[in-house]
Amino acid sequence: LFMAILRGAQGVTHEFRRMARYGVLARYIPAFGRVAGRMQFDLFHAYTVDQHSIGVLSNLRRFALARYDHEFPLCSRVMQTLPKPELVYLAGLFHDLGKGRGGDHSELGAVDAEVFCLEHGLDAYDAHLVAWLVRNHLLLSLTAQKRDLNDPDTILGFARSVGDPLHLDCLYLLTVADVRATNPTLWNSWKARLFADLYELTRAALRRGLEAPLDAEALAAATRNTAQGFLTAEGLDDARVAAAWARLSPEHFVRHSADEVLWHTLLLADSSAGADTATVAVRPAPSRGGTAVLVLAPGGGGGFVRAAVALDALGLTVLDARITALADGARLETYVVLEDDGSPLEDPARLEQVRSRIARELAPSGREPQGRAARGQPRHPLRPPPRQARLFQTPTRIAFGDAREGRTVLELVAGDRPGLLSEVGQVFEEFGLRVHAARITTVGERAEDTFYLTGSPLADPAARAQLAATLEQRLTQSVVPSANASPARR
Repeated sequence: LFMAILRGAQGVTHEFRRMARYGVLARYIPAFGRVAGRMQFDLFHAYTVDQHSIGVLSNLRRFALARYDHEFPLCSRVMQTLPKPELVYLAGLFHDLGKGRGGDHSELGAVDAEVFCLEHGLDAYDAHLVAWLVRNHLLLSLTAQKRDLNDPDTILGFARSVGDPLHLDCLYLLTVADVRATNPTLWNSWKARLFADLYELTRAALRRGLEAPLDAEALAAATRNTAQGFLTAEGLDDARVAAAWARLSPEHFVRHSADEVLWHTLLLADSSAGADTATVAVRPAPSRGGTAVLVLAPGGGGGFVRAAVALDALGLTVLDARITALADGARLETYVVLEDDGSPLEDPARLEQVRSRIARELAPSGREPQGRAARGQPRHPLRPPPRQARLFQTPTRIAFGDAREGRTVLELVAGDRPGLLSEVGQVFEEFGLRVHAARITTVGERAEDTFYLTGSPLADPAARAQLAATLEQRLTQSVVPSANASPARR
């Protein structure tokens, strides 16, 4: 009877809400009873675990019903082609039921899920698939938000973890449903684009075969050919295109789409882009899930810090940053931003405000960015975090990942607050480090950011330890306690 309800054509969410409300689900699935009413005390999870689990099931059901196809077309298309959608529903029910027991909730939930499936007549393959989804329900989200999706090795590694298209389809659907049921303010166009990009790139990798990784040279050639067609349509002659592309590395055509290469080339070919001043362009970028800010800056440091200061002053949230060194020493910096409420910038006046503010910040006026001075003393405290976030004490944690293509991955967890990115960039500048890319993730009251860095201090363990200690000290000192906070909360 339970499986018949789960496989029903209509009323699945309705019946499960009734079973949860009247305690039937807690009696039938003891693990569900243990999380009933369990709250998670942070600014990320807005619902109790049992409410969240039913919410995930509800989101998955909407993907399965044709009348909701307009909401998430890709999810609906994938869901409606699954041979056994009840397997994803079971994964959604069990994915968080291991919370509160100590240990890894994903592993604990996977064990419960597999036993439950076998007891309900599912074959070993289906039971294992449900357990795999529960065990790996965070994999796609973490990969999309913390890794460089323009790196073919990232896609190949993720494809190997997934293994086949069915596992990928189910994991993608579960991830979207999970994130949307965690917090009503959490989902935005940036996450939607990231998850869809990772899904599509991985499907392509699986079609090629895991033993036939993407040919970077072939991809670069295809990007060049497509971008050349766009540029010809724009009326840019071959000589100007060749001069602009001579400043770009071969890797540039692998890590950027043809549309982005078009934009970069037009900016590089613009005669107004002088060698001593920065040129700034801003445009909506629905393909990137936000608004793109492009900066062509002369050589030298400080650009990342100054741009972060300007974006913070404008009340924008930075989601992604990519900094490319050109052959002549200049830098091409791309930032993807959203408004503070998670919406993209669309009003032309707002776009111009952003462009002019960043251009003023990057102008060679001789003033330092509004972070800390090189001597390490505060120029001024950062603005305090929001009132709710000040009730949480998030310790700063720094971890170094393996160097890839000469770049070292630094993962930072700290209390989120305005100006955090510029403060971190100032420390990098003091240590002589160059930021090549950054992935910015806010999880409730926590910032979980990933930076791709180069610089000689990263090769020395002692210098790494000093960098980590300095970041921890600066980010701790820069917190401004609330005047009304009790001493225990300051």
